[in-house]
Amino acid sequence: MSAHPRGRDPRPPGAPALRLRDAGLAFGERRLWTGLDLDVAPGEFVAVLGANGAGKTSLLKVVLGQRPLSAGTIEVAGRPVRRGGRDIGYVPQQRGLEATTPLRARDFVRLGLDGHRWGPLLPSRRADAAVDRVLAAVGATSYADAPVGRLSGGEQQRLRVAQGIVGDPALLLCDEPLLSLDLHHAQAVSRLVDRCRHDSGAAVLFVTHDINPVLPYVDRVLYLAAGRFRIGPPAEVMTSTTLSELYGSPVEVVESGGRLLVVGGAAPSPHPHEEVSS
Repeated sequence: MSAHPRGRDPRPPGAPALRLRDAGLAFGERRLWTGLDLDVAPGEFVAVLGANGAGKTSLLKVVLGQRPLSAGTIEVAGRPVRRGGRDIGYVPQQRGLEATTPLRARDFVRLGLDGHRWGPLLPSRRADAAVDRVLAAVGATSYADAPVGRLSGGEQQRLRVAQGIVGDPALLLCDEPLLSLDLHHAQAVSRLVDRCRHDSGAAVLFVTHDINPVLPYVDRVLYLAAGRFRIGPPAEVMTSTTLSELYGSPVEVVESGGRLLVVGGAAPSPHPHEEVSS
């Protein structure tokens, strides 16, 4: 994929996909996090974990330019964040589309290129080629002309990944994309995101309640808790000692059947989709 599609300024060479410096976010007296320094390199996979209300989705809103920082600075691909920036791709939670949704799969994916514009999609060989390329990349060519509402949840989520990467972003934001998916499809989508970031060089910021499906692919973890955070490889962050320090009370991380589980009085009560971090 091209590093800077037509109509976009070339990205500053050597710039991280995402840079936060002394960043903080608060709502009135409630501080979600402060003093956050984070550089995400091109092609890096960072999982964002933490309890409900810790500020995971709020962080994505900051990156998307939908919410200002309370303190500090943020850049994406070497440029200040702005709403609607084309250097960012976005993969939302899986929500079933109505069976009557009047879009083919390929048209749904193309919205990632020009869905911000009013009116019907204009003919474009360049856009068609980009859509065909990402449909093949996510394994969706066979149903490219099928109505999106008639596809399975896993197939629809593959299309959301394709929509997120079709604009060749520097940074792919994934906001709980595994919710509502069974284990098989969660693993498939996780592998897909990993393959796409290797093929395209896009960095990934992946918010999730359950690290297990993405654990084989994660380079670092950003764990948010109690107004504080830890950043590092999973083996360093996902430990009883580290999480107990974050929460300020005993938390135990155990491995069972090859899966990580977080248990303890300060950790949120376990739910099937919150085995690791929520």
